[in-house]
Amino acid sequence: MAMDFGWLNDLGVEPVIGMGYTGGPEKYYSALQRFYKAYETNRAKVEDTLAGGDLENYMITVHALKSNARMIGAETLSSSFESLESAARLGDKAFIESENGPVMKAYADLVTALAPVGEGERVMAADEISADEAREVAAQLLEALDDFDDDLSAELVKKLSGYPFRLTQKDRLAEAATFIGDFLYDEAAEIIKEISGEIE
Repeated sequence: MAMDFGWLNDLGVEPVIGMGYTGGPEKYYSALQRFYKAYETNRAKVEDTLAGGDLENYMITVHALKSNARMIGAETLSSSFESLESAARLGDKAFIESENGPVMKAYADLVTALAPVGEGERVMAADEISADEAREVAAQLLEALDDFDDDLSAELVKKLSGYPFRLTQKDRLAEAATFIGDFLYDEAAEIIKEISGEIE
């Protein structure tokens, strides 16, 4: 499937950066689709946590949005979410009240512009796995770690990396792979349990 991403530059999105994070055109296209489809859920989370004065969960939500925007190469939007995350960490409600609206509008505008991709046919890269598959692989991996089976564990980590985790979880999975290489199975298992909760 031929993919032209040049038009994204006009939206403030840098495909080269996004493909660097995601690992190629098909995975990048898939990431754009997920970014588009997650909008309503994320918008509701931001509104609900803000309305309830729940700065801790607001911070968690905008942190995730920061990573999601960075993964598709929307660096300016990612930086904006990072500013909101920092303000939430500091309890700076005035900054959040001032900036949340404009940042969420920029997010909404980008999502609207991504409709041609978001509403298109679902694309999965050759080595990409679904959420159901990822949950199954994670369960198998925990069993393999419990059995101290380093060869099977390494193979399953590689398979699990086909799930489109956010950047933070990708880094954690790489840590787990390192632990397995060093025969630190308990430490690896703790990470797998942690990131399994991010499979959605």
